[in-house]
Amino acid sequence: MPTLTPTPWTAYGVTLHSRLLLGTAGYPSPQALHEAIVASGTEVVTVGLRRIHAGASGAGDNGHIAAIQSALRERGARLLPNTAGCRTAREAIELSHLARELYDTPWIKLEVVGDEQTLQPDPWELVSAAEQLIRDGFAVFPYCTDDLVTCQRLLDVGCEVLMPWGAPIGSGQGLINPWALRTLRERWPDVPMVVDAGIGSPAHAVQAMELGYDAVLLNSAVSQAREPVRMAAAFGAAVQAGRLGFEAGVMAPQAMAVATTPVGGRPFLL
Repeated sequence: MPTLTPTPWTAYGVTLHSRLLLGTAGYPSPQALHEAIVASGTEVVTVGLRRIHAGASGAGDNGHIAAIQSALRERGARLLPNTAGCRTAREAIELSHLARELYDTPWIKLEVVGDEQTLQPDPWELVSAAEQLIRDGFAVFPYCTDDLVTCQRLLDVGCEVLMPWGAPIGSGQGLINPWALRTLRERWPDVPMVVDAGIGSPAHAVQAMELGYDAVLLNSAVSQAREPVRMAAAFGAAVQAGRLGFEAGVMAPQAMAVATTPVGGRPFLL
């Protein structure tokens, strides 16, 4: 019997088979980073532009970059630069143009932080930056909250993908508001959606996939694990299991017991 795998999904016209997007910060070594990317099965790897630009002269950062490039070649994966650390639309736009020049890709994960404690996106600056970047020919992957109106504004200015958070970045809390995420999914069933931030365990990834989300993006849950490579493999399996469950149709919960073994009719012997 052939191995069953989830159906592919599409982002900005690109067909992807893996539903796990993986970040690259905070790994204990370049070797661990390389092995985690390969073990995860990911086809999209994110990289923080501010970190690379500021520290590219150091040996450790060069090793980090080399590990990413090597794993990308081995996996045949795509790079998704991100604007982590930006606080204004102007700052994010400038960094996005630099990323396109450096990496020859129009893909950009757009982050514009508005609160220092929660790292919650600034919705006004985010929408403003997204609008300009789309005019400039970028494929924008906006990191946003699960607010319905903000997501509508991002779609209105031309975003083809939404990336609502599950919880604050790096918190590992999982999906703190499943109702809001379910509402987004039901409102726009055909828009590619990725749960980005707050994922802490493979179980959280399964939950996101069973809600019908197309993918999850995570970083700390793997990089901060005791064994990042094994955790990367665990998340790769989790997103597949969760998506297969969604596609197969998860049974509806029942308020009372429902007998699974028929007790009527005539008995028979084996």
